[in-house]
Amino acid sequence: MTLQEEITRRRTFAIISHPDAGKTTLTEKLLLFGGAIHVAGAVKSNKIKKGATSDFMEIERQRGISVATSVMGFEYRDVKINILDTPGHEDFAEDTYRTLTAVDSVIIVIDGAKGVETQTRKLMNVCRMRRTPVMVFINKLDRPCKDPFDLLDEVEKELQIRVRPLAFPISNGTTFKGVYNLYERNLSLFTSDERQTADAERVEIRDLASRQLDDCVTERYARQLREDVELVEGVYDPFDREAYLRGELAPVFFGSAINNFGVRELLDCFVRIAPSPGSSPTLTRSVEPAEERMTGFVFKIHANMDPNHRDRIAFLKICSGRFERNHNYLHVRSGKLMKFSSPTAFMAEKKSVIDEAYPGDIVGLHDTGNFKIGDTFTEGEPLKFTGIPSFAPEQFRYIENADPLKFKQLAKGVDQLMDEGVAQLFTSALNGRKIIGTVGALQFEVIQYRLEHEYNAACRWEPISIYKACWIESDNEAQLADFKRRKHTNMAVDKHGRDVFLADTSYSLALAQENFKEIRFHFTSEF
Repeated sequence: MTLQEEITRRRTFAIISHPDAGKTTLTEKLLLFGGAIHVAGAVKSNKIKKGATSDFMEIERQRGISVATSVMGFEYRDVKINILDTPGHEDFAEDTYRTLTAVDSVIIVIDGAKGVETQTRKLMNVCRMRRTPVMVFINKLDRPCKDPFDLLDEVEKELQIRVRPLAFPISNGTTFKGVYNLYERNLSLFTSDERQTADAERVEIRDLASRQLDDCVTERYARQLREDVELVEGVYDPFDREAYLRGELAPVFFGSAINNFGVRELLDCFVRIAPSPGSSPTLTRSVEPAEERMTGFVFKIHANMDPNHRDRIAFLKICSGRFERNHNYLHVRSGKLMKFSSPTAFMAEKKSVIDEAYPGDIVGLHDTGNFKIGDTFTEGEPLKFTGIPSFAPEQFRYIENADPLKFKQLAKGVDQLMDEGVAQLFTSALNGRKIIGTVGALQFEVIQYRLEHEYNAACRWEPISIYKACWIESDNEAQLADFKRRKHTNMAVDKHGRDVFLADTSYSLALAQENFKEIRFHFTSEF
């Protein structure tokens, strides 16, 4: 295949939602339909012993939540699909925000009973900023849900995007009968027995007036479906793919991921309308996927994907050209040429060595501590991709060694976890103590757990009163030196040696900004 053909057949997308809306379950079912797995797991279930493929970390299995983005690739109808399953919990939002820089489209999962929730709104804001095309999957139709039209109105209002249903449910809860596919004009009938495999009964019904519909779902529900579809066609404009690709219109599907229902409709439509990889912005120019020369950036680093080998994997998003195994690439930040003998493709924690990859693909690179998030690889051009943020932390604690004999293990563990971007490390200028800053409180628990179980190191947390951390820089060296002298007790350096001001109150931060006009205060590390 030519480079352009390989690009055209790729779809790279993230699945995002509020916690517990069924995001990881939907990922499992997409993998099932793609033939990547034969039996789907569940995130939390006593009946189903198999765990979710994408929740591969021990702590994820224990708590039934995703705490790290996982990457899975598979082929479906000659389309190469790369799914990134993201954490829904707001304490891990930073991982999700960074993941959104590496995808071309997004599927938002919404709980049919709860409707649009807080985290969904925040994530949609990021998609809107990037103009990322979004599809909506309204989940859990096998349980009592809000009225479908109320849900559609809520999505439009809360997510500030026009919607167009491409499938419509026939009732919900205990009387849920199935989903009518408005895009393909066929009916999928719901049976709750076939949960774990990819079989669902489908009936081709081109004309809703036909008696066949009454036979399938009873006269009452057939009448209701006819009225609903008439209303949909009357209220909503015909589906406009161009508006979807511009991020202005969201196609909506209904289903029950746990029961494997409505997922095939979503996947079939997704492969037809979702965008192939597009251009990527850098500081100097926009990189087009069809360019001959390979470029890519690291958007995530994960330590200990395999606890037996203590390995670190950098996730590289290919932006242009063809990535080849054992080929020399320039690591732009260090200026060194590097070659990779065993680049990997992912299936959550399972990895297989690949010889080549194309724009849109996510490649795993073995890392011995050389890479950090945002690093760029090219065939010689000194590019720097933009839009890969690290946010100013909002929660802070001193980290202390709880076992003097394990000092080295703790230092190594903290160093590697910070490279992953799960939190940020600051060293106080006042006393040299290490301070960990996170976006959410749950991350402290995850860090402590992973240090203990992956690095055999014990830590304890001590409180510290900090309102906000912000990176500072100035062209006025004298004023910067004066600021650092006056604010000595509140100064620190981050892992990369940059100056950080740890403001203890919002008032002290405002005062510092007022008094030191020539100092720039940054609230993300990308500047």
